[in-house]
Amino acid sequence: MSIQVTPLGDRAIVLQQDDTAGADGWKQMADLAWKLKLQAEAWMIDIVPAYETVTVLYDPALLWLEIENGPEPGSLLPYQLAERKLTALMEDGRAAAEREIQGRRIDLPTYYGGKHGPDVEESAARSGLTADQFIEEHSKVEYTVAMIGFMPGFPYLSGLPEKLEQPRKSAPRAVVPAGSVGIAGKQTGIYPLATPGGWQIIGYTPIVMFNKERREPVLLRAGDRIRFIPVSNDS
Repeated sequence: MSIQVTPLGDRAIVLQQDDTAGADGWKQMADLAWKLKLQAEAWMIDIVPAYETVTVLYDPALLWLEIENGPEPGSLLPYQLAERKLTALMEDGRAAAEREIQGRRIDLPTYYGGKHGPDVEESAARSGLTADQFIEEHSKVEYTVAMIGFMPGFPYLSGLPEKLEQPRKSAPRAVVPAGSVGIAGKQTGIYPLATPGGWQIIGYTPIVMFNKERREPVLLRAGDRIRFIPVSNDS
């Protein structure tokens, strides 16, 4: 896997894989982020994996101190030193060992349809299914968290069957409730907070995706395996 290193402003660096990674490229990015976290240094503030990238947020002041206290003060910019360090970490023998991303298995109770899933009937019709068939197809799949993005705690889940793929809504809703389960294109996901949104909403889970008071505010992580467990709307 070839990695391109690019600055993102003066406090972040983007590590982007080449075009050969394919549909499972997110696994390589999650693996790279994990390896960097194992070797994280004080100047590295956060490491954020995505489908095709890993973004490393850094503290330029700490890098400046290292440059000015080094053998050649003023010879590098903080970004240049960060790039050197990240390249070395990626090439380091300690990061060479591969690991298989297993993740945790998490079942999410889910209310499908009705007031919790206002788009399920229309989505089912587009897929040539009844609402019950659509719900059965969506809930029998084990999904994998490919990345967290859009907002704190929003999981992008891979594994959606092709026949369930849906277009985004032509006009986004002004408010999508927290916990809403949606579909857009080839992905399904869960809204962690109330927000405007254009995904097709098919259900709702009461499990809290994001809580800033928790020790780990974001519930899910890249690599976690998710199942939606249908719950009767009469419950």
